[in-house]
Amino acid sequence: MRHGRANSKLGRRREHRTAMFRSLLTALFRHERITTTEAKAKAIRGMADHVITLAKREDNRLHARRQALTLVPDREVVSRVFDTIAARFTERNGGYTRILKSGVRAGDAAPLVLLELVDRAEQPKDRGTGKDRKNERPTKAEKKRERQEQRAAAAAR
Repeated sequence: MRHGRANSKLGRRREHRTAMFRSLLTALFRHERITTTEAKAKAIRGMADHVITLAKREDNRLHARRQALTLVPDREVVSRVFDTIAARFTERNGGYTRILKSGVRAGDAAPLVLLELVDRAEQPKDRGTGKDRKNERPTKAEKKRERQEQRAAAAAR
């Protein structure tokens, strides 16, 4: 029987599983969106919600910060969670992450998902479309004309 076996092992020993969860949590809070397998995303979703709940605490924030550091070992990321990310979730009671299916992995057909924070700030892409960049480049005729002008200027000296 499976009594008391709530978490999945993911085919790893405890030390490896803990290290993997910590690195996934760090990446999630650093980038606010990561691509991982469905099983890993479901395994760390609760831990991510717990870290954000710790960051939202009003009382004894030092203890909460130290508890969060046991799960997310990067001080910069923890301070970002406590300062900016928790402020975005003040009105929300749980459910801070979203899992979106994104296909399968090429090598072993493992189901891949996007794990992201719900109120993620969208960053605009500063790259233009291909046609915009193409129109900015000089044509062959313009390049030829520039070379002829450079040669004429060099000959006039």
